[in-house]
Amino acid sequence: MKISYKNPVLVAVISLIIGFSGAWLIWGNNSTEGKNTEAAHNHVAEKKAEEIWTCSMHPQIRQPEFGDCPICGMDLILLEENSSSDPLVLEMTEEAVKLSDIQTIKIGESIQSGSKKIRLSGKVQDDERLASSLVTHLPGRIEKLYVNFTGKSVKAGQLIAEIYSPDMISAQTELLEALKVRETNPALLDAARNKMRYWKIGDKLIEEIESSGKVMESLPIYAGSSGIVTKKKVSVGDYIRKGEVLFDLMDLSRVWVLFDVYEEDLASVSIGDQIRFTTTSMPGKNFSGKVSFIDPIINPVSRTVSVRTELMNSGQVLKPEMLVYGTIQKHTSGNSKLTVPKSAVLWTGKRSVVYVKIQDSKIPSFKFREIELGEALGDSYRIAKGLEAGEEVVTNGNFTIDAAAQLNNQASMMNKRVNDDGTKGEEKLADYSETTPKVFKRQLFEVAKAYLSVKDAFVATDAASAAAASEKMLVKLGKVDMSLLSGDAHFLWMDAYNAMEAHGKKLTILKDVEEQRKQFDFLSQALIRAIKVYGLSEDTLFVQHCPMAIGKHGADWISDVTAIRNPYFGDQMLKCGNVTDTLVLVK
Repeated sequence: MKISYKNPVLVAVISLIIGFSGAWLIWGNNSTEGKNTEAAHNHVAEKKAEEIWTCSMHPQIRQPEFGDCPICGMDLILLEENSSSDPLVLEMTEEAVKLSDIQTIKIGESIQSGSKKIRLSGKVQDDERLASSLVTHLPGRIEKLYVNFTGKSVKAGQLIAEIYSPDMISAQTELLEALKVRETNPALLDAARNKMRYWKIGDKLIEEIESSGKVMESLPIYAGSSGIVTKKKVSVGDYIRKGEVLFDLMDLSRVWVLFDVYEEDLASVSIGDQIRFTTTSMPGKNFSGKVSFIDPIINPVSRTVSVRTELMNSGQVLKPEMLVYGTIQKHTSGNSKLTVPKSAVLWTGKRSVVYVKIQDSKIPSFKFREIELGEALGDSYRIAKGLEAGEEVVTNGNFTIDAAAQLNNQASMMNKRVNDDGTKGEEKLADYSETTPKVFKRQLFEVAKAYLSVKDAFVATDAASAAAASEKMLVKLGKVDMSLLSGDAHFLWMDAYNAMEAHGKKLTILKDVEEQRKQFDFLSQALIRAIKVYGLSEDTLFVQHCPMAIGKHGADWISDVTAIRNPYFGDQMLKCGNVTDTLVLVK
C-alpha cells in the first residue's frame, strides 16, 4: 500500500506508533534487564550473606566473611553444610581430610593378640644405700686437700687430706714417752697406742712414729670408702671438729633406674617383671633389669607410681638423672583380644568416644560412636563394647572432626546436643570439678574476676578500657598453673588456655569496639566452658545471653550480678538479655 504523506492525520498516527515502538524496544527491554540484574545481585548478596567462613584447625571460629583465624592466623575457608541426614555422621571434602591430616586404622589389624606392651619413661638415680660421707676423727685445721672438687673419684684408702691437730701432737708425745719406759711399764705403752687407734690412726702410721722417734705436725687422712664426690664441705685452712664431714660420696658401681607407671597400667606390673630400656645418650645399646620395688604411694601431681630396677653399672655408663625409655612385655589372657589405639579415643568425663569411618562412602564420612573400654594394654585399650573387627577408626585428626561436628550441631564429644539414636539432647561437658585442685580453681576464679573488668568496659562501649582490662586478664591467665592438672583434664585446659589467650590478645590489638566485641564473644565462650569443666573456688557467677548480639546469632557473657548490663550493645540495648545459667561452687 502506498502511503500519501499529504494526509497530515495519517502521518501523525504513524509517527506516534513508531515512537512508542522504539521507546518500548529501548526502555522496556532495559527495564526488564535491569530487574533481572537487580534480582541476580540480590541473589548473590543473599547467598553471600549466608556464607560462613571458618578455620580448618579451629572450627569453632565462625565469621561472615573471608579473613584470618584469630587463633592461629591461617586463612579461613568457606564452611560447607553437612549433607548427611544422619545426625551422627559428619561428611567432609577430600581437601578437608588432607588438610586435617586425618589418619585411620582398622580394628583387629596390626595388633599382637594376647600380648600387652607397656611403654615407660624414667631416669637413672644413684643407689641411696651406697651413699657415704668422709669424716675426720680428729679436731684441727686442714693443712692440705688432695680431693678438692666435686665429681672427683675417690677410692677407699686414698689420701684425701692432711690435718694439723694439737690433740694429736699431745698423743704422739705421750706415745714416745711411753716407748721409753716400755720395759718397766708396758701397760702405759699399750694405753698410748690404743688412744691413737681410737682416733682411727692406723697401726702402720703408729709404727712410723715410733721408729722415727719424732712428732708428726700434720697427720694424713685416708678415705674410708669409695665413690664420687657429690659435695665438698671444707677448704684448706678450715678448722674442723671431731666427726665433722669433709666430703659426701656416692658409689655409682650400682644404680637404680626409676620408671613412672600410670594408674591404669599399675595392675599389670609386678615384682620381677623384666623391663627393657634404652637411653638417647647411647643409641643402639639396650639395657634390661627386673622390677625390684613398687612405690606404695601415688604421685598426686602426675598420677603415676614409681617402679625401680637395680643394675650393676660397669664403667659408670649410666649416670644419675639420665633419661631412659623402656617397655614391659606382658602376656594377657581373656576371651576378647580386640583393642583400639589410645590415640583414637576421645574422653569427656566417663564417656569414651571414637569416630568410625563409613566404608564404601562416595565422600569421606565419619560416624560418632560411644564405646566401652576394658583394661589398658600399653598404647591400646581392650574393647569391651561398641566396636567390631574390621571397622576403621580415626587415630589422628579426631579432635578436628569432633569440632566440626559440634559446629554443625551434631553429636560430638564436648557438646552432645544429639544422642546416639539421633534424638535431641542437652549440652554436656566434661566434669572435673570434684578432682580439680582448689588452687587451680582459685587461679581460674582470678581470671574470671579480671574478665569482669573487660565486660564492664564493653558495657561502657570503651575500646581503650577493654584493651587495658584484657592485658590484666592475660596476666592472670598466665599465672594459672596447668601442672596442677593431669591426663585429659590437662589437655582440655591447654585448648581452653590457647583460645582465651588468642582472643584476649586480639582484644588488646583491635581499636574498633565492634571488632573487639566479636573477640569478646569467643573469649566468653571459652571461659564459660572452662568454669563449667573445672568448677569455682568461691562466689557465684551468672551466664547471661543476648539473642540479638553478633549479627542476631546471639552471644553469652559472664556477670557477677543477675541484673542485665549488655556488653554487646551498651547504652543502645543495655537491658537486653536474660540469665541462662548459674555457675556455683560445688562443695
